[in-house]
Amino acid sequence: MAVRAIRGATQIDADSRDLVLEATAELVREVLSRNSLTVDDLISVVLTATPDLTSEFPAYAARQAGLSDVPLLSATEIAVPGAMPRVIRLLAHVETDLPRSSVKHVYLRGAAALRTDLNH
Repeated sequence: MAVRAIRGATQIDADSRDLVLEATAELVREVLSRNSLTVDDLISVVLTATPDLTSEFPAYAARQAGLSDVPLLSATEIAVPGAMPRVIRLLAHVETDLPRSSVKHVYLRGAAALRTDLNH
């Protein structure tokens, strides 16, 4: 069993607590589903939000989405001029038998434009 890192991101339309909760839950579900993982496969998850998202902690949203005993951390992305607004990012550390080349990174909604090299 190897330790792998999986990236993901999503973009929301406005800084709304409900949107942060919904989009973060969707992102967590998609990362798990697309990589055939369960919550027990997660080692830890780092979640970030762009500086324009302050209505809720993404880690709280992930906890509400079922990651009850997974170590979580929320942080703020650096404010780079011209960067995509209202983005929640995820970096999950997992135990899996997947080779690195088979890991599926997940970019949803407008955040798909961040990784045009991936087949979404």
